Amino acid sequence: MRRVLTGLASIALCVLSAQAQNGTCGGMTPGQLSNLNGYVPFPASNLWNTNISQAPVDPNSANLIKFIGSAATVHPDFGAGLYDGQYMGIPYQVVTGAQAKVVIKLGAYASEDDPGPMPIPSNALIEGYPKPGNGDRHVLVLEKDGCWLYELGNAAVASNGAWSADAAAVFDMTINEQRPYTWTSADAAGLAIFPGLVRYDEVASGAIHHALRFTVPTTRQAFTPPASHWASSVTNANAPPMGMRMRLKAGFNISGFSKQNQVILTAMKQYGIILADNGSAVFITGAPDDRWNNDDLHNLGQVTASDFEVVRMNEIYTPSNVPTGPAPEIASFTANPASPATGQVVTLSWTVSNSEYNIVTPQVGAVRGNSIVITPPSGTTTYTLEATNQFGRTSKTVKITVK
Repeated sequence: MRRVLTGLASIALCVLSAQAQNGTCGGMTPGQLSNLNGYVPFPASNLWNTNISQAPVDPNSANLIKFIGSAATVHPDFGAGLYDGQYMGIPYQVVTGAQAKVVIKLGAYASEDDPGPMPIPSNALIEGYPKPGNGDRHVLVLEKDGCWLYELGNAAVASNGAWSADAAAVFDMTINEQRPYTWTSADAAGLAIFPGLVRYDEVASGAIHHALRFTVPTTRQAFTPPASHWASSVTNANAPPMGMRMRLKAGFNISGFSKQNQVILTAMKQYGIILADNGSAVFITGAPDDRWNNDDLHNLGQVTASDFEVVRMNEIYTPSNVPTGPAPEIASFTANPASPATGQVVTLSWTVSNSEYNIVTPQVGAVRGNSIVITPPSGTTTYTLEATNQFGRTSKTVKITVK
């Protein structure tokens, strides 16, 4: 079952309200592989969370399925216990707003990464734990009080708790955020990984309300929403683009499967599966949990690629037609005071337009609103505001010198 690798006050009020409810970001249980208590990341209108059971079939569906391999069987790339010394699936952890933020040393995809800092605990679970090895080494962290999702790829932690990663992305779970066109994330398709995981807590609740993440061996040099990135040089129009969604056919009989597998199969009918990475054919990604029944999950192998159909793709982007547009504009980024006394607080303020999310480095991380209060360290520190939308990123700096 192992996968082949390939204005602050208003915000605070919303957070306090969210903490008191289930089914919201603040209602998640902190901890490793913990219960989300009914919360589904991103708005209901997000493509991950859209019911596509009545959507039309793509005109090229049959050829796309044939390219993948009609006889390829569904494989749950998750389960209970260890396989070859590693846990099966991609783990995650939920942290509170009190979790310390750390600098992430960025590697191979630094120019497309979100710079942090990020609230990654020193004991965060790395994909493949307890022996992550040379795999994808994903780390997924949901910060419940601010409602942010942080994801790392090829992550490693040093003995002093410092993290490094080849890919790092932050997602605002309160909006329909999209990565810049042609930018990767911790996933090859430029998608968030966590929203597509099969998790035991939601299967046990009786329903999954989002699409599932899957892989295929060969993809096209193309992507379709919600993806933003390709990871291939193949130009064959029958090769599936990243972000392609398949749906289990409505007539497929699931009555002979266990109740838990019926929950998973029903999600495949209602929300489908979204192509997110190169890997083994029709491998479905989930989170590890000791309560999974591996033998029962194995029965999902009775489902083949031919039992699916491709949901119509309205936009397929290739190198010839990637959308372009204006990056965010930063009209101002200021510090008041700019020369504080030791221990004095400073207000960083900014005016930004056309931005989806903003990050302030160092010390701060992902932010909402247009200001934040900090206590700068001794000496001179250059703070950078990074404003990002689907067309790119703009930055502006300000210096603070502590007297």
